[in-house]
Amino acid sequence: MPVTEVTKNLDARTLTITAEFAAPIERVWQVYADPRQLERVWGPPSHPARVVEHSLVPGGRVHYFMTGPDGEKYYGGWNVLTVDEPNRFTIEDFFADEGFQPAAGMPVAQGEFRFEPSGDGTRATFTMTYDTVESLQQTLDMGMEEGGTQATNQIDRLLAEG
Repeated sequence: MPVTEVTKNLDARTLTITAEFAAPIERVWQVYADPRQLERVWGPPSHPARVVEHSLVPGGRVHYFMTGPDGEKYYGGWNVLTVDEPNRFTIEDFFADEGFQPAAGMPVAQGEFRFEPSGDGTRATFTMTYDTVESLQQTLDMGMEEGGTQATNQIDRLLAEG
């Protein structure tokens, strides 16, 4: 399994997932740069994603929905803030309504996705920072730690396909 560590820091209002992949940094970057690859790993296996808009450039947006086992849909999006290909990108991550507008009363996070060479592969560090401890706790209560870990652990299979 690629996830090597999950850290919750309530004082800093962060959830960080660290993973190691047996692939070069440019290949791992492509998982996020290509919407068809992203949708294969964004969300746990029980809630597959469909990316409907994808622009991984500063000022761009990524809109997606995940479908649960009973057919229920969960919408979300990213506002892309910065991109330093293939090393790092930052986003504003939000839960959305069916029109991909931020959902009222739902947490918003600032996300940093960082990729670094590590031995013969890549270390990826995904950090989500929330405005309040309550927002972080709300996402943890919704299963974000487990779902994020399951989603990240799917990446190895995709990378193995070439």
